[in-house]
Amino acid sequence: MKMAWWWLLLGAVSFVTALVVTPLLRKLSVRYGLIDRPDDVRHFHARPVPRTGGLPVAISYLAPFALVLALPSSSATAALKSYPFDWQLPVAALVVLGTGLLDDIRGLNPWQKLLGVFIASALACCGGVRIIGIHGYVFSPLIGVPVTLLWLMVCTNGLNLIDGIDGLATGVGILTTLAILLSAIFQHHLDLILVTVPLAASLLGFLRYNFSPASIFLGDGGSLFLGFLLGCYAVLWGQKSTTILGMTAPLIALALPLLDTSIAIGRRFLRGQPIFRGDRGHIHHRLLDRGFTPRRVVLCLYACCGIGGALSFLQSTNEAFAGMVLVLFGAGAVIGIHWLDYVEFGAFRRLLADGTLTGALRTKIKLSELRAAFDAAATADECWQILRRNCAPFGFRQAALTLCSKSYLEPVADLSYLESSWIIRIPLPERDYVELVYDGEDNQHASGLGAFAEMVGTALRAKRALLPPPPGVPRPMPRPARLAVLGQFANAAAAGDSEGSNWRTGV
Repeated sequence: MKMAWWWLLLGAVSFVTALVVTPLLRKLSVRYGLIDRPDDVRHFHARPVPRTGGLPVAISYLAPFALVLALPSSSATAALKSYPFDWQLPVAALVVLGTGLLDDIRGLNPWQKLLGVFIASALACCGGVRIIGIHGYVFSPLIGVPVTLLWLMVCTNGLNLIDGIDGLATGVGILTTLAILLSAIFQHHLDLILVTVPLAASLLGFLRYNFSPASIFLGDGGSLFLGFLLGCYAVLWGQKSTTILGMTAPLIALALPLLDTSIAIGRRFLRGQPIFRGDRGHIHHRLLDRGFTPRRVVLCLYACCGIGGALSFLQSTNEAFAGMVLVLFGAGAVIGIHWLDYVEFGAFRRLLADGTLTGALRTKIKLSELRAAFDAAATADECWQILRRNCAPFGFRQAALTLCSKSYLEPVADLSYLESSWIIRIPLPERDYVELVYDGEDNQHASGLGAFAEMVGTALRAKRALLPPPPGVPRPMPRPARLAVLGQFANAAAAGDSEGSNWRTGV
């Protein structure tokens, strides 16, 4: 009971500090020009808004811990000193905060931000934040450390990605922190309670100024700081679970940022866009495009995050329902993504359904095998045999080849297809060529025609320079050598060389 009063005191100090410090730092940010200006592309706020909200969140979060350490010996002081994570965790959180603030103030490229997050994640691992195993199986450091680093970096950047509308990241952080806090209370996890109470309180105080319409933004400093702490505390939460399904509770609690991050990576990969380039395809953007107001978008996503938090709490406290919770969560995620109607995933799904994707994969494999066969060929005859055998599988009815002064033609008895056919002619060095005749009514192999023709041309051009010429046929002089001879002839002619005609004959 005594500890409960200490927790309430810590939360009250964080909440009041956030209410007092946030407007002060907001004024300072405006004075020094640390503001975010609207651009009608991804920033739609009506007026310039300070983007340094990470500072008041960090100050209000750390203030009660400084107060507890300054007070005489108490139960809260003892609990704080017995906290299982070493000094590296606070330092790591400050590294993340500093990285985000540098991006807010001066601007960093994505790789610089990623490096800062990686350094902080490595420090946290050294300080004891580590995924140690699953259901009694203990990971070796070679597995546990990379998995932990990946988890922390995904969580950190996930909160950063959803911070695109007033109050969204802050509210998601509050709801996720409350889910962790409630589970910690139920499991009597005193260490986790100690660090989550001030975090929830500081975010709640900051939300007063960050909710739509926001007068200060969380910024990259705040969103990275918040995502990093939530990732760390989710690791501590997961260590208390006794089953594999129970360990998925942190995943469900952080479902919204993790799902949005996964969707963003998938979309950009399918479009061939840089993974770290921002766009307007996030979940909150899709809801805005569907006619939702910014405030309605935030409340809708709050509800989704609240449901995820409730499911994670149920899963962590009563693992008998863990399987059912996972099924409900998975079904809800699939329905939600389908309703958002992402064009990229719809096209990918159709490619899977009609077999186009698997067909393209098989074609790629065949072309790789065919290129290896051409590379291994030692004579023009072997190149022709390889070409002749592989024309039909790609839809070509007839082929002709001229290579190293030899001509080859595949005889065909039935010429009825010629009326609808068309010919691809591929030029090779020294007036050699390849001709491929394709039946225009054959639609089964149409998608692989261009790739096959390009591969054949590339392989035979490379092979043409390596094949020995037939007996009695001199090997053509390489182009650089011919140019050198021409240069010598020109110099000789300019100097009045009487043997200039010999150079011409040699060319």
